[in-house]
Amino acid sequence: MSENKPDQRDTISSGDGHPDLDPFEIEFLPQFRQGRGPEKPFVNQYGVLIGDHEYDSPESPLNHWSKDTDPAIMAGDEWVHPFKDIGFHTQENKDYFERGIPPKGGIYMHPDKDVAYPAYNSQPNDRMEEQEGEKS
Repeated sequence: MSENKPDQRDTISSGDGHPDLDPFEIEFLPQFRQGRGPEKPFVNQYGVLIGDHEYDSPESPLNHWSKDTDPAIMAGDEWVHPFKDIGFHTQENKDYFERGIPPKGGIYMHPDKDVAYPAYNSQPNDRMEEQEGEKS
């Protein structure tokens, strides 16, 4: 970690103070630990160490970014550690992974708009348009 960046490990406590957990890990329920992936840091296909909490690797595309860099290069599971990610510390994720409380639906949903409706409807498009006109 560079000297001018605060060390996030000092500001985040491990899952309810459990001594076996590192600063970015929460205390997953047993059903969320199985088949999840490696618990220790790993090197992905780009040579970047994932799960070390430094988020600064000489091999990282972030350190070689240019106008020609495709952001998709950093997409996918190989960029997120299955146990040691700062995102697990959101209240919603802690409730789910530590307490088994599923997230509440509807925050970003439009219950009156089913965008998948045409894909699962057996009616022809013109009949669907008639139904939409009836609702207006």
